[in-house]
Amino acid sequence: MTKIFLIRHAEAEGNLYRIVQGQMDAAVTGRGERQIDALSERFRDVPLDALYSSDLRRTVTTASAITRYHELPLIKMPELREINLGECEGLSFGDLDHIDPVQMSYFNNDPMRWRAPGAETFAECTDRVYNAILRIAEENPGRTVAVVSHGMAIRSFLAKLLDVKSENIRTLPHGDNTAVSLVEYENGSFSVKYYNDNSHLPPELSTFSKQSWWKSENGGKDEQNLYFEPFDVAKDPELYAELYAESWLAAHGNLIGFEAEGYVKDALAHIDCDPKSVLGAYDTKGTLVGIIDLDPRRGRASGYGWISLICLREKYRSKGLGIQLLGRAIVNYQQLGRSAVRLYVSSENSHAIGFYGHYGFERINTVPGCGAPLYLMEKKI
Repeated sequence: MTKIFLIRHAEAEGNLYRIVQGQMDAAVTGRGERQIDALSERFRDVPLDALYSSDLRRTVTTASAITRYHELPLIKMPELREINLGECEGLSFGDLDHIDPVQMSYFNNDPMRWRAPGAETFAECTDRVYNAILRIAEENPGRTVAVVSHGMAIRSFLAKLLDVKSENIRTLPHGDNTAVSLVEYENGSFSVKYYNDNSHLPPELSTFSKQSWWKSENGGKDEQNLYFEPFDVAKDPELYAELYAESWLAAHGNLIGFEAEGYVKDALAHIDCDPKSVLGAYDTKGTLVGIIDLDPRRGRASGYGWISLICLREKYRSKGLGIQLLGRAIVNYQQLGRSAVRLYVSSENSHAIGFYGHYGFERINTVPGCGAPLYLMEKKI
């Protein structure tokens, strides 16, 4: 009999930013690194004979939980990758629900009916992953194996083994980041001993404890998800200036040095360079909750992207939404091939300094500012 531990990767950027990862090569987050620490302790004294992983960065990084206490070579298999989501990759979950709520519902609740341009079907993903794990099982008779893969890939495999029909997929919950499932293979067939066990994670390390979309009663819906659309600064310069002023007040406590006309002019120049440079962030009701403004010219020669403005309207602050705006900016620059993002933060704005620091930004310089010095902060991406 062969035992196979199926492990979902640790929290990656897309899980945090609420952006579709699919086969995008996203990095593990700070919480994900701590999840890996907990996972390594879970497997510290579990005898293992082999280790496999998808070849994407988030699974390879997660596999380090096993190699910390087990001297095993890591065998990378592209066949263990997440479902290829085609043109959906890089969009936010809010974008998908806004663009085509029917297809978004299919993806979570009846995936055999889901379709997207350039994407695998659920059946294709299931066959790919099943055949890969079958090969692993047959190559390791009588051994115990760890396999690190992805949420939908593992879910599709388990659905096949448990004979869960597509229209009943909600009875088979999504697995948390680093959740573990155990299957056994004997006499040519698989059996499931348990699935989606995250008991090694305390609540503060669980990704799912911070989110609700995965609960069966929610069917993939999350009222916290935002969608993004180009913001027409030329059509509504007053609103852009109003949002910028809100951000300025939060940072400085006054409007000394604020020059609305100059900031509007800069935003228009950014849009001329790339129409997606200035984006409005909207909630599920279509209400504008914030804005991001990127300067795609600045830092291009040096390989970094510049964030000119991230602003949440006052009533939407302290609700956990800011990371989605920051994530949208970061992913946009990743897609442009930049290796870092930079921005200025007022040295008086302790909340913003803490926010960016929490998500991996480091202070690399200090420059004069209006009323107070500005910290130049950078995040490698």
